[in-house]
Amino acid sequence: MKVIGYYESLPIVDDKALVELEMDKPQPTGRDLLVRVKAVSVNPVDFKIRGRKQSENDVPVVLGWDAVGEVVETGSDVTLFQPGDEVWYAGAINRQGTNSEYHLVDERIVGSKPKSVTDAEAAALPLTTLTAHEMLFDRLRVNDPVPGAAPAVLIIGGAGGVGSIAIQLLRALTDLTVIATASRPETMDWVKELGAHHVIDHSKPLAAQIEALDIGQPGFVFSTNYSGSYAAQVGELIAPQGRFGLIDDPESFDIMPFKGKAVSIHWEMMFTRSLFETDDMQRQGDILNEVAALLDDGKIRSTATETLGIINAENLKRAHAILESGKARGKLVLEGF
Repeated sequence: MKVIGYYESLPIVDDKALVELEMDKPQPTGRDLLVRVKAVSVNPVDFKIRGRKQSENDVPVVLGWDAVGEVVETGSDVTLFQPGDEVWYAGAINRQGTNSEYHLVDERIVGSKPKSVTDAEAAALPLTTLTAHEMLFDRLRVNDPVPGAAPAVLIIGGAGGVGSIAIQLLRALTDLTVIATASRPETMDWVKELGAHHVIDHSKPLAAQIEALDIGQPGFVFSTNYSGSYAAQVGELIAPQGRFGLIDDPESFDIMPFKGKAVSIHWEMMFTRSLFETDDMQRQGDILNEVAALLDDGKIRSTATETLGIINAENLKRAHAILESGKARGKLVLEGF
């Protein structure tokens, strides 16, 4: 089968940063599904891992953690799916990725593909949706009010892949006021289009802009990027006993700005459940099915903003370069081999 991978961690401009290779088609066992991949999307985790993970024992590293495809074979313990089912999922970080004609995935982290969108549109969503949903409802528990706080969520970095779906989930599943940050006219327009009640500029001091909204201090803050540089500002603007969540990897992170207000800090990693095979691993499949219903009911939309062509090395390198520039809006997707 065809895969796109690499042996050596290299800058994306290097010809060997991502290459097209042939590997044996894997066989499913246990609770694994063998999926024929139809579409994928690219996430920041792809280039982050490419920057630090090397090949071991001459086995290429295959990236990719979003996929839409068709189940073609199942392991002996599979009960939730059968060959012919259309599925979507975000995979597991400790297994080979989805930039591959065929891919193995545990059925517990798989959902049934939404019927109302194309394969490419669906492929934009699993990883960012699981990240946003788990942060909002499992970590920050936004449906559990913070006493005395404004019933509001501030999303730092609202125009990226995670922010784009977090805004929509909040509008579809809660009555909270959604404040999103963006700094360019096109990204400000994007987050408004997705449903943000208010948009503020993250290149300017945040606390003064929150105060100017005259809604009070938000009980929840969800930071999707540059969290270390925003810690002091969040400590100033968040309500006492508020909840702060982050998903990025700051080189340093000072938690002292949160002590005075007894703010709790929550880190979300979407791969935790599959990596440790937690008892609630099935929740990811349940979330994907819930979100598929929201899509099919027209309550949310895909965050795909550009289809870069078929799944090959050249197009994946383009996607990595765009994401590494830090200027992506929404999600980049690829479809077919």
